[in-house]
Amino acid sequence: MTTIDEALSIIRRGTEEILIEAELVEKLKLGRPLRVKLGCDPTAPDLHLGHTVVLNKLRQFQDLGHQVQFLIGDFTGMIGDPSGKNETRPPLTREQVEANAETYRKQVFKILDPAKTEICFNATWMNKLSPADMIRLASTYTVARMLERDDFHKRYTSGQPIAIHEFLYPLLQGYDSVELKADIELGGTDQKFNLLMGRELQKHFSQSPQVVIMLPLLPGLDGVKKMSKSLNNYIGIDEPADQIFGKVMSISDETMWLWYELISFRSLSDIHKLREEVNQGMNPRDVKFLLGEEIVSRFHGEAAGKQARENFVAQFQKGQLPDDMPELTVMVGDAGMSIANVMKSASLTESTSEAVRLLQQGAVRLDGERVMDRNLLLTKNKTIIFQVGKRRFAKITLK
Repeated sequence: MTTIDEALSIIRRGTEEILIEAELVEKLKLGRPLRVKLGCDPTAPDLHLGHTVVLNKLRQFQDLGHQVQFLIGDFTGMIGDPSGKNETRPPLTREQVEANAETYRKQVFKILDPAKTEICFNATWMNKLSPADMIRLASTYTVARMLERDDFHKRYTSGQPIAIHEFLYPLLQGYDSVELKADIELGGTDQKFNLLMGRELQKHFSQSPQVVIMLPLLPGLDGVKKMSKSLNNYIGIDEPADQIFGKVMSISDETMWLWYELISFRSLSDIHKLREEVNQGMNPRDVKFLLGEEIVSRFHGEAAGKQARENFVAQFQKGQLPDDMPELTVMVGDAGMSIANVMKSASLTESTSEAVRLLQQGAVRLDGERVMDRNLLLTKNKTIIFQVGKRRFAKITLK
């Protein structure tokens, strides 16, 4: 059985902030499955890897024995979450929201355990609120408090319009927590105001306030802005295996380490070891291969992950080899020859010292694999594709 300290260690991994951790400890001591809420507005037809940061955390709660409340905001989705927006968002139609919600329902079980997941729709209770109920709910918070919210404050001071319905959004998201009697609510760091609203409204309705757990926002393929369909820097979890793998391979090395921390299931010690190996000369591309295979395997199965990697390597090598690549023979004899001398003999470099320098810079590949060992001994009866830099290629047979 998992101890509270062990559970806290699992919960803390990858989280940005827990409000309030002491309250979380007290809830864990209750000895019952906690109600862990995540609200997700179906504003786009597909879930992407950015969503999986928080979904993975939900799965960890399930593995610890708790009950997940996956709330699809079919009502609030028609308002549009103003978080981080510098202008009023056009609301979605009921038809758009319902179509997207159905897709979310199908995709979420690629990560969550159906037996420990309660799918909820907030229109269930929102549609029952009368105009008088809405007015009473609106009376629980002031305009001044709303304008403390960073994005509202910036828009107000810069003269950008704020529609009245946007003030309703955080109130309604908070009221969801009241209806669900949530013990814990998860969300991205951009949701802090909305998540804390849930705590305030639960207190108003004489409920124990939920613990708020915020997780970092996953950077998109550009490595700069958060992953978003509107920015076209995303990987959809329903995309074809080869497409997912290829997109993972396109990210920078710096972004790769962030993704490892936020969405990989590898242990932190394993990730640390991979970093050490890269620092000692391992090609970062090989570490990215592991990440791409892991992500594809999660959504398409282990066999598809391996196949996507093989397909990428085959396509990469085919796409990189020029049609007019020279074919040469270098006599290395029974004793073999150092890689630097082979490169000099094949006229890929003007001298062995230049070859050594290029090896040290990581500019040399043998059959697509980066080689940095200046003392590597090449033996006869082999044919190897040499690549030096981006443009010098040679197919060399060693005899």
